[in-house]
Amino acid sequence: MLAALIPLFDENTAVRAYSLFAQKKNYLLNPSLLGTGSLDGAGAILGLEVVESLGAGTLADNQEVFVELSNVSMFSPIEESCSMPHEKVVLLFDRSVPAQPMYIKRLQQLKFMGYKLAIRNLPIEQFEEYGPILKLLDYIMLDYKKINMVAARNFFTKVYPGLKMIAVNVDSLEDFEELSKGQAYSLYEGDFYRLPVTKGSTQVAPLKVNYLELLKIVNNPDFELTKAADIIGRDTALVIELLRMVNHMTVNSQITSIRHAAAMLGQRELKKWINAVVSHQLCADKPNEITRLSLLRAKFAENLAPVFEMAALSSELFLMGLFSVLDIILDKPMKEALAMVNVSKEITDALVEKKGDMAKVLDFIECYELASWSELSRQMILFDIKEGPVYDSYVDALSWYRDLFGDKEDKK
Repeated sequence: MLAALIPLFDENTAVRAYSLFAQKKNYLLNPSLLGTGSLDGAGAILGLEVVESLGAGTLADNQEVFVELSNVSMFSPIEESCSMPHEKVVLLFDRSVPAQPMYIKRLQQLKFMGYKLAIRNLPIEQFEEYGPILKLLDYIMLDYKKINMVAARNFFTKVYPGLKMIAVNVDSLEDFEELSKGQAYSLYEGDFYRLPVTKGSTQVAPLKVNYLELLKIVNNPDFELTKAADIIGRDTALVIELLRMVNHMTVNSQITSIRHAAAMLGQRELKKWINAVVSHQLCADKPNEITRLSLLRAKFAENLAPVFEMAALSSELFLMGLFSVLDIILDKPMKEALAMVNVSKEITDALVEKKGDMAKVLDFIECYELASWSELSRQMILFDIKEGPVYDSYVDALSWYRDLFGDKEDKK
């Protein structure tokens, strides 16, 4: 099985929810599943264990999680497989759930149990037919490119006043800004938040200069711990994070100085910690999802190293994933941004030229993030990769993120 979490944003580009999309098997490798085999295990809600095991707050800050339902799984005992508060779960389905009495009754039951309901891929010509279902819904996902925003807002405000609209496939920042001005939509989904800078140049803020200097030092093959510790000492937030990490890893550490704390971590762990935490700090003025995206890509890439038979490059893959959105973080073209952090030629080739073995891993990760299951299935056949290790690598990355920053995220 494969499962991915897609962020949903409000008008301030803050993550308010995640949609959980899952695939049972590689359909290219198992074409029978597209026929009657698709009913095998169809009663299960795929991927729900991801959120169940990690907790909804891991990525959505205790907000809502949209979970896919099919016309079969909607009749499963959902409450037995999901311990999350019902009001945090939005059951998402499409027109494969027909507007027939049996299905309407089941949706009424789920609504009575406290679950929220949402529909996607419903064409305008079926709005009238789905009237009884639309009355039960909390959300409707609409492709803003295929619908008149003003007309949709007027229609739903008048006929279904409690129904919230979600704009999907928002692929440009310009479109997001225009849509958010209209205040018709409650949430937005799309790639608008992670578009790279392709031209122009901006100044790096003074505090970020310290961070970049630190990254340059630790990404040298044999850096001095004391030099790195001295730069950490210039920033209170970094000092707090360093002490927090050392105290987490050791017992009765009795740290006497920042240099002492750095020495206790050691060169390898300090390098990894600095790359992760400094990237987090660099994202402070960006949508919070950029931080998550950077860190999750780093750990996911590192976990995929043995899957792609690149175990010896696990550390490099971690950095590649971490810096894959550095152009967004620094508001500079990728080539210029990478030159500021002193990474290897292999990482630069992967991120700038999209060349080399590491670029294949990044492309794989990007497909996974978008839940592009067809393309992902093709790549798994091409590279002889099984679903199990990929799924485990992704879930482990989520767990790592939760453990790394989970306490702070939950306090927000």
